[in-house]
Amino acid sequence: MFSSNAGDAGNRYLVARTDVNHPLSAYSRFGFELDGVEWPSVEHYYQAMKFEDGEIRESIRSADHPEKASKLSKANKKLVRKDWSQVRQVMITRAVYTKCRSHQEIADLLLSTGDKHIVEATMYDYYWGVGRDGRGHNVFGKVLMAVRDKLMQEQDSAKK
Repeated sequence: MFSSNAGDAGNRYLVARTDVNHPLSAYSRFGFELDGVEWPSVEHYYQAMKFEDGEIRESIRSADHPEKASKLSKANKKLVRKDWSQVRQVMITRAVYTKCRSHQEIADLLLSTGDKHIVEATMYDYYWGVGRDGRGHNVFGKVLMAVRDKLMQEQDSAKK
């Protein structure tokens, strides 16, 4: 369904976290249920989990676009939970994994990247991506690779 060559550069697979048209991005509109709630995108879930306040979470969850969810989160930045820096990677990993388990075509696309190094290619984000000079942490790429590894393990276990 999706081209596994999109963004392919040698042994790298490029993804932009904010590309609404790429199925592996956090902004793509492949909804999923997590913690008993329907989420329109990974970004909606990630931004909402920054807050313990149910009203803020719901306003973010019901935002009509992932970018709007992000802006609502920024507007409430003084209310972000105190442990957010410790749990944020776990939250996005849960969301990406659940999205893949909810949409087989996305799991298949991620698995089709094989052993390629997945790179989040945003120029100005040195945490989630590699940044302009390639020296960023690439956390989103690492999350995708970790989820891919988990899906591969599950696939191998099912074959036994």
